[in-house]
Formats: sequence, structure tokens, C-alpha cells
Amino acid sequence: MNKSELINHIALKSDISKAAAGRALASAIEAVTKTLKKGGTVSLVGFGTFGVTKRKARTGRNPSTGAAIKIKASKAPRFRPGKALKDALN
Repeated sequence: MNKSELINHIALKSDISKAAAGRALASAIEAVTKTLKKGGTVSLVGFGTFGVTKRKARTGRNPSTGAAIKIKASKAPRFRPGKALKDALN
């Protein structure tokens, strides 16, 4: 499912226009992004938790030359599925 299919699904199930569903989805994504940027977590009970994990600086290899390169420390988004989501899949 892509973003437009998700918007269509939200519009159909919520009995709202596609434009309103698109704005609602954009607002939800924006809220999650802002919270994660601040280092917080977003918990949707039954669905899962969005969070941020920190990656340490490390040494890697350039695949074409084999030369060692330094990879800076970074933050990466993380999603942990909730019990209800796991149960729905099994």
C-alpha cells in the first residue's frame, strides 16, 4: 500500500473527502516526525511505538575501493510493533 492508497482507505472508512484524509495523514506524519526530532516516542496502543535509536560512530569500508572510511554517529527511526499488531499477523 502506498500513500495515495492509504489516503483513499482513510477517506472511505471515515466517510470524509480524499483532501481531508490527505490533510489528516499529513498532520499525523508531521506530529510523529516532530516528536521523534525532539527525541521523544509515539505510542499507539495496540499498534506499536515509534522511537529514535542512536548509532555510534564506526569505521566502514568503501565497497568499490576497499578503503576504510569513518561513518559519523547518527540517529535512526525505530518501530516496535505492539502485541495486537503481532497477534493480527499470526
